[in-house]
Amino acid sequence: MKQNLLDLNYEDLKSFLNLKVGVEEKKLNMRAQQIFNAVYQKGLKNFSNLTTIPLELRQKLEKTISFNDTKIVKSYVSKDGTQKFLVELSDGNKVECVYIPEKTRGTICVSSQVGCSLTCTFCRSGTQKLVKNLSASEIIGQIILVKNKLRDWSDQKIVSNIVFMGQGEPLINLKNLKKSIQILKDKNGLNYGNKKITVSTSGIANKIPEAADEIGTYLALSLHAPNDKLREEIMPINKKFNIQNLIRQLKYYTSVVKEPIFLEYVMLKGINDSEECAKQLVKLMAQFPSKVNLIEFNRWPGVKFEPTERKDIEKFSKYIQDKGFMSFIRRSRGDDVLAACGQLRTESQKRKNT
Repeated sequence: MKQNLLDLNYEDLKSFLNLKVGVEEKKLNMRAQQIFNAVYQKGLKNFSNLTTIPLELRQKLEKTISFNDTKIVKSYVSKDGTQKFLVELSDGNKVECVYIPEKTRGTICVSSQVGCSLTCTFCRSGTQKLVKNLSASEIIGQIILVKNKLRDWSDQKIVSNIVFMGQGEPLINLKNLKKSIQILKDKNGLNYGNKKITVSTSGIANKIPEAADEIGTYLALSLHAPNDKLREEIMPINKKFNIQNLIRQLKYYTSVVKEPIFLEYVMLKGINDSEECAKQLVKLMAQFPSKVNLIEFNRWPGVKFEPTERKDIEKFSKYIQDKGFMSFIRRSRGDDVLAACGQLRTESQKRKNT
């Protein structure tokens, strides 16, 4: 069985070339660099086109290493330019990822799991039970597919930012998340800096220190409520990792990474948008370096929540700003094709053993 190239970070590739392909030690770095550069910076799709290496080696690589084996099976384009892609994996499971174009940047929102084990009541992704963690190649494959679609293989990147805010909880899939981010950040690979990558978590507190030490990107916490009682009602994970527990780990993260935490706060009408909630949120923000993104709630079929009116979001935001904290209102993108925050979902189900 061939080795999927997108599952190998740079050091893994060097080791594979040495042990499985027979590349001599003194040429390992050069060959690994040639392959990484060609695949991740020029969009190489097969080794026969890699003419900078000898034909015999190309033939060996063709026999031992496979490329991205995921494919886009359906695309949706929103009226605002957002593009959603339904991606089929080699095992037949499907995930969704989204490309969001803006004036000064382009962002890919990546999924880390098929389905989700968390059941946040306002999130459509949480209505699909967890099927599996994505491998590094299945994560990186989403990015490669979108870059191919956009013909994004020049020095001026169309895709400038990567956010792990799609289906699933990234910190539950920490091993494969770390591997994919190593490839993302590698200067010979996709070459994205720490400040161009954001990992979102619903609050898996015991994994946050490891993420601080070994990932080091921006971290976004899906907070959505400023006290334990309310958060437990809409985010059951809070029963396991309460807000004070989270704050301890977030303080550690900011001490290591030296960047503020982005607090994600979806505005739910009559639930978490009162002035009292704003007061509690400010007290919470005072405990560690943070900024808050107030997110317009995106409806989906069967959901019981309603979005907070724009004027009330602005009032909520102003209260936070008047207390000296940074608050931003994130407008909805791609909601007409169910591509907006909290709307991603596929029909993949966990297969029963027979």
